Amino acid sequence: MSTERKGGGNRKKKPVAEISVTTPPEAVPESTPEESTPEETSSQESIPAMVNDKNRGTPEEENPGPKAKVRKFPAKPGVYLMKDAQGRVVYVGKAKNLRARAGSYFQKTSETDPRIRDWIGEVVDIDFLEAESEVDALLMEARLVQDIQPKHNAELKDDKSFPYLQITTGDDFPRVNFTRQPADRGVKLYGPFPRAKSLRGAIQVLQKIFKFRTCELDIEEDDPRWRWFRPCLLASIDQCTAPCNLRIDKAAYRKDIRRLIMFLDGKKGDLVKEMNEEMREASREMRFEAAARIRDELKAIDSLALRGDLRTHAQPEVFYVDPRKGLRGLKKILGLDETPRRIDCVDIAHLGGSETVGSLVTFVDGLPFKPGYKRYKIQTVKGIDDFASIKEVVSRRIEGLIKRDEPLPDIFLIDGGKGQLSSAMSAFEEAGIKPPCLISLAKREEEIYRVGLSDPLVLSRHSFALRLLQCARDEAHRFAQHYHHLLRKKRNFGD
Repeated sequence: MSTERKGGGNRKKKPVAEISVTTPPEAVPESTPEESTPEETSSQESIPAMVNDKNRGTPEEENPGPKAKVRKFPAKPGVYLMKDAQGRVVYVGKAKNLRARAGSYFQKTSETDPRIRDWIGEVVDIDFLEAESEVDALLMEARLVQDIQPKHNAELKDDKSFPYLQITTGDDFPRVNFTRQPADRGVKLYGPFPRAKSLRGAIQVLQKIFKFRTCELDIEEDDPRWRWFRPCLLASIDQCTAPCNLRIDKAAYRKDIRRLIMFLDGKKGDLVKEMNEEMREASREMRFEAAARIRDELKAIDSLALRGDLRTHAQPEVFYVDPRKGLRGLKKILGLDETPRRIDCVDIAHLGGSETVGSLVTFVDGLPFKPGYKRYKIQTVKGIDDFASIKEVVSRRIEGLIKRDEPLPDIFLIDGGKGQLSSAMSAFEEAGIKPPCLISLAKREEEIYRVGLSDPLVLSRHSFALRLLQCARDEAHRFAQHYHHLLRKKRNFGD
């Protein structure tokens, strides 16, 4: 996935936000399960518990032991979490094959392995979370280790961020480079990548295909001085079109960058179709060398599959708001006793009253916590009634938290104005529970409404606190809309 930073001029480095989550709230990953309980559930449960329902034993077999438990693990990528007698996670690992990798810890050979023999005896339970690929498993492992800080994970405890591929779209001749600290404007980012070596290798392969520049020169098309500049070795070996010597004009260079972006944006099919047509045309014109070059480029494209998913593995340095400043600002403007750590945000989506759905997203320490996202198909409301739908979602959220004995968030944010806020408050009143800091954010004027106060709170559009709330609100809206489209597709096509 990618994210684009608009703007130009001098680009400043974005401060890296530290993640200090020690025990993230129990949550459910982004998915579309059947709506059969008061709150949406999934086969994957929370980070503290991490127990999959399909792995639960019978009452008389509540804890079969880690050696027996791993035999039921899937042969798929994911992360495994080892726990001690107090239920604390003492080690987190990733695997291409969960069953095989986790099972290897409980073989006789582990007793002599110096890396684990001193602590494997502490492990009395083990659970897992599945991942879509080995790359995703690696990224998930790093985030969990940062958040939980297991005592036996020697690696990945530092705050060193994952590397990204950055395209400086604000330049006349955009450059492509490796970075751990992306610029905050005028760039398009891809990643994160699991390993720096993999990313550097990917850039080299991409450069052979798309022939972009990786230098840090500030090249302007209308500056004639560049005609006398001596290009680097990359131009000599045909891995760069040498815009530094104006050997290629701005339009042609940007065409190559457009193709690169097509590939990185997942439009591989369109790109391959376009390049195949060019190859056939070159062949018809008997430009066999050019046709052979395109053929080799197509083979290289087929071998490239290194990217992670930014929406699922967002890192602090590519987050658009400094989370720490946003949280400190919320503490001040909302009069909270302590700096908030967890924010839940609710939104509703529908089309003409059909397929009404609700979403709940969770931010921990100011950052999206995707395993905490939940989706709700509205069950008790007919037609268009955002107020009643908000009340249902909040009620089901409260029921779910009570059922799992989880704490309420520090801030409960509702997308809307006074009416939506009142509906959410009535859900708490009917449940007989004192709400946390319950607020709503109205879209048009970006006004913050608070329980018991008639006048809204209006903040500067540049306020870090407001921007953090906007990020949570916008993410809840995106999540609700995505679920709504899935349900519409299922209804229209029977998929």
